[in-house]
Amino acid sequence: EMANQEEAEIQISELDLLSSMFPYEEEFAVTDQLALAELKHYVENESAEVPSSKVQFILNVKTEVPNTSMVEFSMACALPFKYPTVLPEITVRSSLLNRSQQILLNSDLKMYLMQNFSGDPCMLSAREWVKDHAAAYIDKDLSSSSMPSSDTTQSEVTTFTRLWIYSHHIYNKQKRKNIIDWAKELSLSGFCMPGKPGVVCVEGLQSSCEEFWSRVRRLTWKRILIRHREDVSLEDGGHADIQKQRKFPTLEEKCFDAHGARGNHMDLGQLYHFLEEKGCADIFQMYFGIEGH
Repeated sequence: EMANQEEAEIQISELDLLSSMFPYEEEFAVTDQLALAELKHYVENESAEVPSSKVQFILNVKTEVPNTSMVEFSMACALPFKYPTVLPEITVRSSLLNRSQQILLNSDLKMYLMQNFSGDPCMLSAREWVKDHAAAYIDKDLSSSSMPSSDTTQSEVTTFTRLWIYSHHIYNKQKRKNIIDWAKELSLSGFCMPGKPGVVCVEGLQSSCEEFWSRVRRLTWKRILIRHREDVSLEDGGHADIQKQRKFPTLEEKCFDAHGARGNHMDLGQLYHFLEEKGCADIFQMYFGIEGH
């Protein structure tokens, strides 16, 4: 309940900020006034019902495109009730984008938000990203040559993904159990190093990795993010091809000589050797910004 109240307050202050920065209707407009009123009522009256619908609004971004003057991109946004613990729902549109350009733009924006704003308000950053990057999608040639067409070739190309997830800490037994159980359920292998910091690596089918990440990040964390991501396209990616890509046989919890007051600081030297054995030593530097030895 407290968390809900806090999230609702963050949403209102972010909406206030947007309306003060973009006072004109053509830049920022709340399209569902009732949902906003419900949200405010909920924050002011602790006994109030949890709002039934998401606050929805439009952010319009004008940006310059080479050889054309100004182009307007429209961001249709909805804030799920748990935002900012979960990401906002944003769809960017423009009359100059064809369907595949629009899909690519929206999935890249989502990826950017996933990697950088787990649990933080991010509407302004999303708007900035659109302002800086959206125009580039107008000229992207996603014709048959460079894009697999959805029906025929898509089924033949399987993507194998490995996610390297970093958390400020992982102590909670239930979270640790979830990580192991979900990985099993989704046929992912890898490892989880609990303690402080927490490190999770999962590998397997791209869709399974993404499902795993979307579940894990919904739990409450002080800080969690994808530090690094590897994607490998496999032609006719059958079971055997996927198994060949794996660096870890199953998903297990790895504890390396825990020390510290709560037995929670892992021996990073041992983690380095473990990664080295698995052919992933370069990841160590991505996590900790230092050469491992």
